[in-house]
Amino acid sequence: MQTALITGASSGLGAELARQLSEKGWRTILAARRTDRLEELAKTLPGESRVISADLATFEGCKALFDAVSDEDIDLLVNNAGFGLFGEFTETGLDRELAMVDLNCKALHTLMKLFLGKMTAKNSGTILNVASVAAYFIGPLMATYYATKAYVLKLSQSVDAELRKSGSKVRVLVLCPGPFNTEFNEVAGVSFGVRGKSAAFIARCAIKGVERGKSPINPGSLIKFGRFAAHIVPDRIMAGFCYNVQKHKSGK
Repeated sequence: MQTALITGASSGLGAELARQLSEKGWRTILAARRTDRLEELAKTLPGESRVISADLATFEGCKALFDAVSDEDIDLLVNNAGFGLFGEFTETGLDRELAMVDLNCKALHTLMKLFLGKMTAKNSGTILNVASVAAYFIGPLMATYYATKAYVLKLSQSVDAELRKSGSKVRVLVLCPGPFNTEFNEVAGVSFGVRGKSAAFIARCAIKGVERGKSPINPGSLIKFGRFAAHIVPDRIMAGFCYNVQKHKSGK
C-alpha cells in the first residue's frame, strides 16, 4: 500500500486530495494545525489514515512533522499548505507577508529538503508542490503571493531537472491551478471574477499528473492558455492587464 503525506489537509484542495487518494487505495497521513478538522476528515475516508497536528510556520514545526513520520515509508509528499494576501504592497502588513513567505516558501523548501534525502536514498518517491497559475504572471495587488508561487514553480522544476539528470527515479512535480472556491479566498480577502474549477477537478488533475509523472500540471485549458500568454506578452502589458484583473478581486 502506498502512503501519501498531505500538508494543509484540513480543508480545500488538501482535503479533496486526501479523499481521492484514499478512494484509490492510498494510505493517507493528514497534517495541518486544525486537528479537529483532520480527525473529522479521517473518519470519512475509506482507507487507512493518520492525523498529525503540525504548525509549519517555523523550521521546528517542519522538522517535528518529518520526525513524526521518520518510521514511515512516504511514497508521495504533497506540499499544499499556504495562503495568500491581497492589497497594495505599501499597505499590507509586513508580519503577515513574512508569515506567508515562511509557509509558502520556507516550509515547502524545508520539507522538500528533508524528504528528498530519504526518497533519493531508496530511489523512489514523488513530491508534489502546489504552486498556482500565479507563478506564471506578474502580480500587482498580490505581489508577495505571486512571488512565493513563482519560487515554488522554479524550485520544483530546477530540483526535478537535477534528479532526472542524475538518473534518479524520484520526481518533484508542481501543480499550478487557477482560481477555485476554498478558504483561500476568505483568508486572502479576495473574490474571483471568473468561475473557477472545483477542488475535486483540481485534485483529479493533480493525481493524474502524479500517475503520469507530468509537470507542471496545469488543470484546464484556460490555465494552459494563460501559461502560453505569459510567455509571449510583454511584461509591461501583462502587468497592466493583471493589475486590472486583480483590482476587481477585492471583497471590500
